[in-house]
Amino acid sequence: MNVQGTLGGKVALVTGGSRGIGAATALRLAREGADVAVTYVRDKEAAEEVVRRVEALGRRAVALRADSADPREAAGAVGRAAEALGRLDVLVNNAGVGLLGPLDGITLADVDHVLSVNVRGVFLASQAAAARMSDGGRIITIGTCMTQRVPGPGGTLYAMSKAALTGLTKALARELGPRGITANIVHPGPIDTAMNPADGPYAPSQAALTALGRFGTPDEVAATVTHLAGAAYVTGAEYAVDGGHAA
Repeated sequence: MNVQGTLGGKVALVTGGSRGIGAATALRLAREGADVAVTYVRDKEAAEEVVRRVEALGRRAVALRADSADPREAAGAVGRAAEALGRLDVLVNNAGVGLLGPLDGITLADVDHVLSVNVRGVFLASQAAAARMSDGGRIITIGTCMTQRVPGPGGTLYAMSKAALTGLTKALARELGPRGITANIVHPGPIDTAMNPADGPYAPSQAALTALGRFGTPDEVAATVTHLAGAAYVTGAEYAVDGGHAA
């Protein structure tokens, strides 16, 4: 099958694309006609399975090992994706780490690691993508519902790191707007993934925080990301896909 959708002829890079929201996004983009590169750190087999599923849709795909905590790899993945697939039109900054716990238990090493992945890695990938993209590109970043509502203690470092991405997104929108490159951020709420399953021990309390009373699915987040990948007149915007977590 090789169906040209709204993203026919485009190339996308999804960081952290081997599972969860990243994998769902890679597949959604492919269904709309994009060729897709995904990065992974440890699970090569899962990343290669995403590649096989993208190829089954008639699109080209490649899996690249790249650790967003390493500045050279965070930026270098952009160039490697563009070289492998011939160009780059869409960057989805999905790779991230979560660290929750009491404020007095957070170490300097924790701070450095979370910020290196969640902030520095996103900045460097976006910077590299802007240099590679033709006019009209798209930069879409995955944030969190905790930037809009922190419902309890233990989320200080994680919320801080993701909140920085809102400022980055708005600044990128202003800086890259003259080239028609858009930058937007999507804030997922509780999403049913391997890291935070909807049947996990903390799931009932998380679901209760949403207006809809349930977890979302990775594909529900991916649908919004894919919409933004094709939207030309939306930039500097925050999209909550959180079931009403911030309502």
